Order: sequence, then C-alpha cells, then structure tokens
Amino acid sequence: MDQVGRYTFRIAACAEEVAEAQALRHRCFPLPDGAAPRPDGREADAFDRLCQHGLVRDQDSGRLVACFRLLLLNDGAEIGRSYSAQFYDLRRLQIFAGPIAELGRFCIDPDVKDPDVLRLVWAALTQIVDERRVGLLFGCASFSGYSPAPYRSAFRLLTQKSLAPLRWRPRQRAKEILGLAREAKAASLDPRLGLMQLPPLLRSYLAMGGWVSDHAVIDRSLGTLHVFTGLEIARIPPARKRLLRALASPGLAVLKAAQ
Repeated sequence: MDQVGRYTFRIAACAEEVAEAQALRHRCFPLPDGAAPRPDGREADAFDRLCQHGLVRDQDSGRLVACFRLLLLNDGAEIGRSYSAQFYDLRRLQIFAGPIAELGRFCIDPDVKDPDVLRLVWAALTQIVDERRVGLLFGCASFSGYSPAPYRSAFRLLTQKSLAPLRWRPRQRAKEILGLAREAKAASLDPRLGLMQLPPLLRSYLAMGGWVSDHAVIDRSLGTLHVFTGLEIARIPPARKRLLRALASPGLAVLKAAQ
C-alpha cells in the first residue's frame, strides 16, 4: 500500500475489490441511451480477469475514489491480446521490444476533485513500470459522449503537437471513427481551451511526451469517443522522471497483493 495526502493505493486482492472497481466504473461511464442495463450495476468485461486492478481509497472513510486496470504483456508481439486491439490496427507496434503495459478503465469519482488522487496513481504506475521494466504504456483515452463538437479544440491541439510517430501510428480498424484533423478544422486555435477539453489522464500522458492516434473511435458500449494513446518510457524527460520517482515509495511493492 502507498499513500499521498489522505489517499492510499493498493492492487485489488480479491473478487470483491474488483467488483467495487466495476461499480465505480459504472458511475463514471454512464450507459448510453437505449443500452441494456448492466448486471448488478457494474461495468465489466472479459478483460477484467486478465488484468490487475489498482484502487485508490480515502483512508479516513475507506471510500473508493479512483481505479484502473493494467494488462502486462511481455513485448509488442502480444499487443493483439489487448483491449485496444479491438478498435485499432496495432501491427506497427508488434516490433516494440521488451515489456509493455495497457492502462485501461481509469476513472476518478466525479465528486472528488483532489489532485492528490492523480498524483498517487502516477506514483503507483511509476513503481510498476520500474519493477517490470515496462517500455511502453498505452491505452484508450476517453472523451464522454459521441459528439466531437465539445472537443474540437482538443483535437486540433492533438493533431498539431501530439500525433504518434509514423513508425508506431495505429491504423484504422473500427467501423465508426472520426478523423481528428477533419474535426479540428472546425475549431479555432486556442491551446488553453484545448488543454481544458482533454481528459486529466491524457493531459498527464502528453506532459510526459505521450502521443495519440490520428483518429478517434466511437465506443457505443461505453458511450465515449476515445483515442489510442502511447507513452514511451525512454522518452519521458529526465526532470519528469525524477519527479515521478520522488512520488513513488522506494520500498513499495504494489503488485505483491496480486501475485
């Protein structure tokens, strides 16, 4: 277990804790209109059993305030097993050497605005990345709803500054997509507005040198738009790495509970 401020982190150690994370995800990813109800008020899928689940709690109340799931893969050759591979053609990333990890279903309780929550998540992820020698952290960054209109300034910012290098850039696979460049044409160039429209996790990725796909996918199961996001650990600026490692506890073994 680790702690930042009033919050603690651990890896889920039992099915009940995973179910608790699924219930929080249900709150954070509302059902689209007309969708069938989710069993037991939980957002769950087949990938949950393959992943480890990170939990952030308020230490005073015990309340779960944030969660994510992590799929650890030996190298890029295994990327076809990932959740993201359902939506993107990721064959270019199959040559990525060394361990990689998919971060998914990250969410923070909408009633919690404390930045210490995100700091603790990154402290825990830093420890995992270092312990497992992960070279690439990737996943789908979600924008709420199906309409691109509220996010066009963000899409313009992404297309101008943060597209994936061609050697890694995902190709199209999903049936329903939105080209970021096309949507960005309708937006004025306003970097501050673009940053405000980005999900918090994606902002963190980009601040560390992360990159995104050139298109968004309409995900009707979650009621979101999402873009593929990658972060090459070797490309994180040294000053940012020092800051992240200062947050992480040197003796922390965050995966111990799941092993």
